[in-house]
Amino acid sequence: MSEAALGTPMHDDPAIRVLLVDDHPVYRDGLAVLLRSIDGLDVVGTAADGVEAVAAADELRPHVIVMDVQMPRLDGIEATRRIAAKHPAIGIIVLTMSEADETVFDAMRAGARGYLLKGSGQDDISRAIHAVAGGDAIFGPSIAARVAEFFDRPPTVADPVAFPQLTAREREILELVAAGRSNGDIARLLFLSPKTVRNNASNIFAKLQVSGRAEAVIAARDAGLGRGGDDVAPRHTPDPPRYP
Repeated sequence: MSEAALGTPMHDDPAIRVLLVDDHPVYRDGLAVLLRSIDGLDVVGTAADGVEAVAAADELRPHVIVMDVQMPRLDGIEATRRIAAKHPAIGIIVLTMSEADETVFDAMRAGARGYLLKGSGQDDISRAIHAVAGGDAIFGPSIAARVAEFFDRPPTVADPVAFPQLTAREREILELVAAGRSNGDIARLLFLSPKTVRNNASNIFAKLQVSGRAEAVIAARDAGLGRGGDDVAPRHTPDPPRYP
């Protein structure tokens, strides 16, 4: 194991705990130095391949993993899938050279919450780590254009019995998630507290058996949800604001 054993899990640490995974030591070590210079980020370890990444995720419990794709023994997509299934609270950002659509959507389906290209600047990487640690999904500019194009494709007609395991409220929240709304937007639109939205989102992910927000969006879009984009609004007149 490379440096994955560095650090001890500290669940009360206010800093964002970051694990770096890349098989190129020069790039990996350089990125570690860069991120350690940023206030609020704590690089708790590094790993040289997917096998080490899975073991380090178990041991170190980082908040965010920055993951390469092309690596020996176990690639970043499969490592992401295994980690997201076992530790859904860990946010994974894919940081790679590949702009291929197949790689982008394979990473999203595996549970990645972010996708950046190598060569992204310090500010972009830091912003992505903070966003993913906060529960959001984020993509680099060129990747975001591909994702937006995917969402803009005419969806299939929604199946009236799609996701029958969801409650009416959960389905309403899923539709807004599929339309690209953040948790904060959803809370404002539905006059709910952010905590209620987060709890409903967790229930949705569990019921759909998906590893996170990005995979839930793909499942919802495949079922025809999220057609309205920015025009999506609640389908009912909300009660006056009240927070549980």
